[in-house]
Amino acid sequence: MLKKTLHILFLPCSEATLLMEKQNAQTISSKENRKLRMHLFICKWCKAYNEKLKLLDQIFKKTLTQKNAEINEAEIQDFKDKMIEKLNF
Repeated sequence: MLKKTLHILFLPCSEATLLMEKQNAQTISSKENRKLRMHLFICKWCKAYNEKLKLLDQIFKKTLTQKNAEINEAEIQDFKDKMIEKLNF
């Protein structure tokens, strides 16, 4: 009962998820951070959501980095091929 009351008084889940998304995209104020930490301490569902959100963000960043590396390798190979063609003439 106490957890539900604190949950409603401090920060509802809908606002907590918005803060999590905002925190993922940019920095949040210390007041928002404090409210979010309090909510995550109380709400196991939002805590699980936040962990999944962080995991997805890590996977996305890793994939994006790998894609950029593949593009760079392809560009380097293309450059090498062009140089070999010019040297053969």
